[in-house]
Amino acid sequence: MTTDSQPKLRVLLVEDDVDTLATTLKLLEALGHWATGVKSAEAAISRFFQGAFDVVMVDIGLPALSGHDLAERLLRDHRVPVIFVTGQAQPAKPLAGTLWLRKPYTVEQLTEVLERAVVSPS
Repeated sequence: MTTDSQPKLRVLLVEDDVDTLATTLKLLEALGHWATGVKSAEAAISRFFQGAFDVVMVDIGLPALSGHDLAERLLRDHRVPVIFVTGQAQPAKPLAGTLWLRKPYTVEQLTEVLERAVVSPS
């Protein structure tokens, strides 16, 4: 849970699995953050420009436009931390400005990666 001294983050969550999306949104809200969820990279791009987000969490394996391609697009013009949420191993050369959270993860791991994203987005 967040405390009064910890800022609440505005998180954009991009996850194509409906159950994972719903569960993660509930978890982020239980931790005290404001979270918005979308199911595709295209929807994420549209939603990203409608609101100010502190962090974007992206499933790497999205259909159509991949999570990696989405992150590249967002990072090209905006300085926003991107957290890849994936069951895959982290690549040898990660994309600058991104962090990785490997599924399945614990609440503590989620909290830690969110804190790291805000303190040091790259």
